Amino acid sequence: MTNPWTPASWRNKPIRQVPSYPDPAKLSAMEAKIASYPPLVFAGEARRLKAQLAAVQEGKAIILQGGDCAESFADFNANNIRDTFRVLLQMAVVLTFGASLPVVKLGRMAGQYAKPRSSETETVGDDSFLTYRGDIINGPEFSSESRTPDPQRMEMGYFQSAGTLNLLRAFASGGYADLHEVHRWNLGFVERSPLAARYRELSSRIDETLRFMTACGMTSDNTREMRETDFYVSHEALLLPYEQALTRVDSTSGDTYACSSHFLWIGDRTRQPEGAHVEFLRGVRNPIGIKVGPSSDPDDLLRLIDTLNPNDEPGRITLIARMGADKVEKLLPPLLRHVRREGRRVAWICDPMHGNTISTAAKVKTRNFDSILTEVRRFFDCHAGEGTYAGGVHVEMTGRQVTECVGGAHKLTEADLGESYETFCDPRLNAEQSLELAFLVAEELKARRVPPSAVAAQ
Repeated sequence: MTNPWTPASWRNKPIRQVPSYPDPAKLSAMEAKIASYPPLVFAGEARRLKAQLAAVQEGKAIILQGGDCAESFADFNANNIRDTFRVLLQMAVVLTFGASLPVVKLGRMAGQYAKPRSSETETVGDDSFLTYRGDIINGPEFSSESRTPDPQRMEMGYFQSAGTLNLLRAFASGGYADLHEVHRWNLGFVERSPLAARYRELSSRIDETLRFMTACGMTSDNTREMRETDFYVSHEALLLPYEQALTRVDSTSGDTYACSSHFLWIGDRTRQPEGAHVEFLRGVRNPIGIKVGPSSDPDDLLRLIDTLNPNDEPGRITLIARMGADKVEKLLPPLLRHVRREGRRVAWICDPMHGNTISTAAKVKTRNFDSILTEVRRFFDCHAGEGTYAGGVHVEMTGRQVTECVGGAHKLTEADLGESYETFCDPRLNAEQSLELAFLVAEELKARRVPPSAVAAQ
């Protein structure tokens, strides 16, 4: 029998990737303070997202999830938020046309401040300090003071998340998401790209479609869907004291929601069925993601799905596969087969970033654009082979022109990485690489279109 759940029941479970705060009283005081603040998102928004993710499970929509590896307090400004939102909109328009399906847009934004790490400490020369775990926990500067976990950072994370959400909502509903404007931005990207000839045909077809819609009387003035969009935020539910402090009971349904984000995921390092992170997430009603890495076992994955979604609720579970380009064809099909055979309703999306991180000779972390694209294509191949539905992509990206990933149409090399390498954690696709990936994935989707009725009949 399942033990009773409360927002605090995770505290009785074994926990990994948790910071050790030197002053427990200071931590408790900050938790109580944040618990008194308004929720960042609302239960009705999370329910609407869950319904859209249920459509993904039925092959009637796809997911685009993207944003920073870890948001930075120092990078919090309107321009950075706008630029990432803008690129995600541009990617979504291209993917919508390629798939002929609506795109559920999820930003790794407004809360992606904590990161799991493989080591407790970092050593440089003769000095060793605690590992940087994200701005909501400690600072990136290599010093004892900066690396000491500070509960006060939770409050900064809350207020920056609130500011980000406020701006995103304004962009999504205030005309910035107008389809014609987004398409105009994409036309500019195509003209700048060394692969302009390849992308021009797809852009021209989108242009023709928009002109046809206008001729039929569907304009931004009279059609909400032409000028506004649904946009949701997501982050890894890693820092459980913060997540608990923002947990609320919905006044309309009586259900409990994590109100720090619309969508929360559990990472590859914290998905133990008896662990604290699974315990917390099993009780909140938000849609949930599960990272599925190379070590995932089919039976363990099924057990995890059943723990988090015992009633097999549509839209509740999204599985985020992160295998690596050289492993996905071997490791993913057994998982697809097992979950499908057992009849569990889930969405599958591809994270082609985390399994393809490499280090240069100078010990700089990077990712190769070709490896990222290869994993996406092989992800689609695996689903085609198993008769399951490939539901979308999850990428670490930014709207800025950083130089953190090599390759792409502009052929960035290791020598270019020092030009604008800004991440404190994992390397991100820049704006041009992100859009290039969207165009190439759109070509894949267009070539692989499966009628929704065929997927629903599986």
